Amino acid sequence: MTKFFATMALALAAPVAFGAAGKFPTEAAANNIGDQASLQRGAALFMNYCASCHSAEMIRFSRIARDLGLSEEQVMKNLNLVGAKFQDTLQVAMTREDAATWLGAAPPDLTLTARAKHEGADWIYTYLKSFYVDEARPIGWNNPLLPGASMPHVLWEYQGVQRVVTEPRQKDAQGRDLPCRKGEVGNACFVRFEIAQPGLMDPEEYSVAIRDISNFMEYIAEPAVMERRRWGIWVVLFLAFFTFLAWLLKAEYWRDVH
Repeated sequence: MTKFFATMALALAAPVAFGAAGKFPTEAAANNIGDQASLQRGAALFMNYCASCHSAEMIRFSRIARDLGLSEEQVMKNLNLVGAKFQDTLQVAMTREDAATWLGAAPPDLTLTARAKHEGADWIYTYLKSFYVDEARPIGWNNPLLPGASMPHVLWEYQGVQRVVTEPRQKDAQGRDLPCRKGEVGNACFVRFEIAQPGLMDPEEYSVAIRDISNFMEYIAEPAVMERRRWGIWVVLFLAFFTFLAWLLKAEYWRDVH
């Protein structure tokens, strides 16, 4: 229970901590929770590239199998990389002791990230597309959406190596900085990213892969959305039928009233 409340507190605090920065705009992910194939691809990418350091302790393998149309064998063979049981939650592959030694602290749980961010899954989508090489940082990477992030670009082999192109900030007549049109990178204005070293995917393919990951993370943040959509049509039909019955009852009661 302590872990649950701690995770909830982190989720509620995150919009305040990160939403205020807001100096780099997010790009629309255009996710589709109903796209089961996208969710399956996103689950595979998440488990292979995110779950090495991050857990998702509020979702179980069995729930993923049910919602994503996968068998227990498929899940245990392709998504379970830590030897967990089918009913277990998504645990991190790296131990907390190793995380403390290598990173200084355990990376956060990602279950509620899509709900914690003010921009939702758009934040995840933009974040994973916006890493650029920064030789001034020990890890060699930076990200304008979350400057100084301690996370390296784990998907760089797919996207390639990006460099950021900036321009000096413009000033008004009083010498005050004017806002940047496309966002800020440090004290400069963002212009564009350019590929310095191509990756295994072209930009369009990489965007699809990142959309799959953000789609999956939006799903795990609220798995009930799957059932809500399935039941939604029946609820609407019930309300429409009940309204019709109520109208008939009203007509019967008022038929003899002049």
